[in-house]
Formats: sequence, structure tokens, C-alpha cells
Amino acid sequence: MNYQIQGWFDGCCEPRNPGGHAAWGAVLQVNGESVYRAGGYCGVGPAMSNNVAEYSAFIAVSTECLKYPGSALIRGDSKLVVMQINGKWKVHGGLYLPFYKQAKALWDKLKNRAHLVWIPREQNDICDVLSKKVLKDMGIKFMLQRDDDETSDELTEQYRLTLEE
Repeated sequence: MNYQIQGWFDGCCEPRNPGGHAAWGAVLQVNGESVYRAGGYCGVGPAMSNNVAEYSAFIAVSTECLKYPGSALIRGDSKLVVMQINGKWKVHGGLYLPFYKQAKALWDKLKNRAHLVWIPREQNDICDVLSKKVLKDMGIKFMLQRDDDETSDELTEQYRLTLEE
């Protein structure tokens, strides 16, 4: 299928999970043109987790997706988000529950024209960079995930170049 809209999302929580600083990154393209590229901060403390960040990222990309007509493909590297939103895994609760409910409500508006698929982390580089950049810019020290400045800068530059083409 040829999708007019393509989206990606990712989240992170550092320096501990749960209980750290949570952030997200999201990208949306319409007909091959980048229309949305953002990162956001979810918060810090006992109510924050990687799953909260992942769901926040899904909410961001889904909200943007709803602004455009056409078929959509949304990708993320969180099996939990993808499987729960697609109804393949049960939702048992947890810190992410309110975010799941918001995400599910958005997905219910999209699901007749969209697909949500899991991708490996390596295929989600830009959103990984965007989510980590939020925390790096705040001076958060990374303890759980690799924070490779050269890779992040290189990916950001590659993304910038693709926007200029």
C-alpha cells in the first residue's frame, strides 16, 4: 500500500526508569515532505517511565496525523505501545495508563485509515535523537541508554540534509 502519511515516534526515560526524566520525539511526513519534527518533555519523578514517554510520543504523532487526510503508516520501536494499541496485548495498568487511554482515543479516530507497526530501534534513529536531545539540552546524564554525541549529531545533520532536498 502507498501511504500518503508516514509517522515515527520514540521515547526515553533517564537516568533511571521508572522515576527519571521522560521525553519523546516524533516525526511526520505527508507525501514525502516533512511537516512535523518535534521533541517534548513529559516530566520527572515517580510518575514517569519509558512507557509514559513512548505513549506521549505516539500521542504527539497521532495528533499531527489527524490534521491531514489520507492513509497513514505510523512506526515505533515500543512493542508495548504497538501491541496494546493494536489490541494484541492486554493493558494491565501502570504509570502509562492515562496516556494509553488518550492514545487509544486518538487511534480510534485514525484506525480506519492507518496502520501501526513495530520497527527495530535502528530504524527509528531520528526520533531516538529527538527524544534524547530534549534531555541532553536539559543537562540530564544518561545512565540507561547510550548517549553517543557523534551519532546524534551525525543523524541530526543527515535529517537536516534530507529536509533541504
